[in-house]
Amino acid sequence: MSRDPGGSHLLRIYPAAYRAAYGEEILDVHRELTLDLPRTARLRADADLLAHALRVRLGLDSASPGGRFFALAAPLALGVTAAYGGIQLMSWYAGVAISPGSTWSHLATTDGPQALQVLSLALMCVGAITALLKRTTAGTLAAVAGLLGYAALWTVTPGRYAEGPLEPIAAVLTAAVVLAAPPDRRGNRHLSAVAGAMAAVAWFPVALVQTRNFVVSTDYGVWPLLTAILTGVALALHSRLSDLRGLAAITAASPLFLAHALTHGLLG
Repeated sequence: MSRDPGGSHLLRIYPAAYRAAYGEEILDVHRELTLDLPRTARLRADADLLAHALRVRLGLDSASPGGRFFALAAPLALGVTAAYGGIQLMSWYAGVAISPGSTWSHLATTDGPQALQVLSLALMCVGAITALLKRTTAGTLAAVAGLLGYAALWTVTPGRYAEGPLEPIAAVLTAAVVLAAPPDRRGNRHLSAVAGAMAAVAWFPVALVQTRNFVVSTDYGVWPLLTAILTGVALALHSRLSDLRGLAAITAASPLFLAHALTHGLLG
């Protein structure tokens, strides 16, 4: 990429009509930005141009209906990721803390795949929370890395997921929703607050049950999915989302909750 400081070879990735309308403007801006940059920075600028060209080609740029839809769904998917990661971490913690034997002995005998699974869940949870609170790219990338790592572990040790590949597949779909959102449309404060509230409501009762601080006979495996459905209904009733985009967005954002309900809850 660095052999072409103007980036003209990257313009061919844009659709012909878009290239004809905006090609010269894109080239002029790109050349001005990269004129005096070192090689590494120039490569990064070329990568940004390539990413934008691919988004326009796929209909996922900020001006397209697809881009606007995933900008709505991505914060909700991050909320689902945070809640699901937290639920699974609490399940692991409950198994270590409540089971016979010392906590240290359980930690000392943790094998590599299980440690990687816990790390992936921690990345999902912490990364998603960071992305929602601070709206940073680093938090989003950490959450996506956790999702993909969690899914990849199933291909290495499928026996660790007794329910089959449903939840690993859901993790990949969730990562795709987060990545599909245009970078310049990420960080909506209102949607981040809604997603954070949904995550907290989905996680808290399950955490209480798993740690035996709240004992009832109801199976809470379906509870996270119910919180997602109620969130979608609330968004659909919102005046700016009365065309049911809220329900469609929460549907796209919730494969992990659906998989959790199918394998652990009343739907299982």
